[in-house]
Amino acid sequence: MNNSRRNMLRSASCGFGFLALQGLCSERAQAASHADLAPQTSALPATAKRVIFLCMSGGPAQMDTFDYKPQTGKKKHPGSVARFRQHGASGLWISELMPATARQADKLCVLNGMYADTEIHAQSFLQLHTGERLRKRPSLGSWINYGLGSENQNLPGFISLNTSKSSTYTGAFLPSVYNGTPIGVNGEDMSLATIDNISSSHLPLVARRRQLDFVQSMNQQHLAQRAGDQELESVIESMELGFRMQTAAPELLDLSSETSETLKQYRVGEKLQTGTCRPTDFGRQCLLARRFAEAGVRFIEVSHGGWDQHKNHRRDLKANCDTVDAPIAALLQDLDQRGLLDDTLVVWGGEFGRPGLVPDDGSDESGHNADGFTFWLAGGGMKKGYVHGRTSDTGDRAVEGKIHFRDLHATILHSLGLAANDLKFRHEGRDHRLTGPEGGKVIHELFA
Repeated sequence: MNNSRRNMLRSASCGFGFLALQGLCSERAQAASHADLAPQTSALPATAKRVIFLCMSGGPAQMDTFDYKPQTGKKKHPGSVARFRQHGASGLWISELMPATARQADKLCVLNGMYADTEIHAQSFLQLHTGERLRKRPSLGSWINYGLGSENQNLPGFISLNTSKSSTYTGAFLPSVYNGTPIGVNGEDMSLATIDNISSSHLPLVARRRQLDFVQSMNQQHLAQRAGDQELESVIESMELGFRMQTAAPELLDLSSETSETLKQYRVGEKLQTGTCRPTDFGRQCLLARRFAEAGVRFIEVSHGGWDQHKNHRRDLKANCDTVDAPIAALLQDLDQRGLLDDTLVVWGGEFGRPGLVPDDGSDESGHNADGFTFWLAGGGMKKGYVHGRTSDTGDRAVEGKIHFRDLHATILHSLGLAANDLKFRHEGRDHRLTGPEGGKVIHELFA
């Protein structure tokens, strides 16, 4: 009897294992049917076709840039240590540290009620990009690619400029074709050579095509024996995309066709180094973002680090603002003049903000603040010259118009015509989404 019971359990467990394997294979087969970058029809009316995310890594000091906190009453409290003025017909308050961006004030939709779950850089940065703090999950750009595909089949749908953190461009469990393509690290090299595994200078293009055809023929034979293998199909498609990029990407990375006036506006080639901040070519990155957007790339992220001003706050904050201000303004103006801003959503912000300084007490060191900070949006159907939300008088927390990262994600997806909480992918037996189990709230007040 015992032996029979053991045999029965052994047989049953094999059956359970087979059912589980069958389920996973079914998930993969379902995913494979959608694992390409062909343009998809959005479920909802869209106000934007693409996104440019200007990621300010480290936590920009909102009270010295876009959240004006004058000193009030007799008691000293944190406030703006930079001078502010109202700008544009809208009268937006913007710091003296961002004079060029201030001239674009009437294009901005400022979110002063942002908040996040943690003041730990790595966790909040991950949550900003993927919706989760601890686990590897697909990034925002990958989710958008999955939902909409690419407008240009010769380029990735998602490009990440100037980054060394794979969490900013990972597709995680999504098919690999939705991964972001990183170009350049620390702003020093924005050339084709920095795109992994697509450049081969020792072979002419025709020979590379023959080489790839040979490899792909073996891949197809392998796939014939593993029908429905989503991972293998994604690799095959990624290799084809990589080859197509060899003809499309070099032209986009070559700025020689741009006018000298455009290069000057973006400050291309000016590697600023003030205080302790590392020199970057942020202007080139912003210009490349415009070119990629114009070419049909769905999601472009441009990263600029060094915003973690624990010491020498005033000096290093000014250095960062000096670096990014003119290129950001040039990007907004350039997109607008080319008719691209209406359907391009530009997003600016970092993983959290800073608590601010008391202007007159001599302190020059600031910490982290995830309870209240600022993002801004421009274009893509958003209101212009508009401020949403408010922090307390001391800027320590968001008190009105509060927006969590998952709400920001939901709003971005909604602008692209995607039903944020319905965009799902089945992995390990359950549905996953960017906005997490709680779901995100679309902030309809931001739309024009």
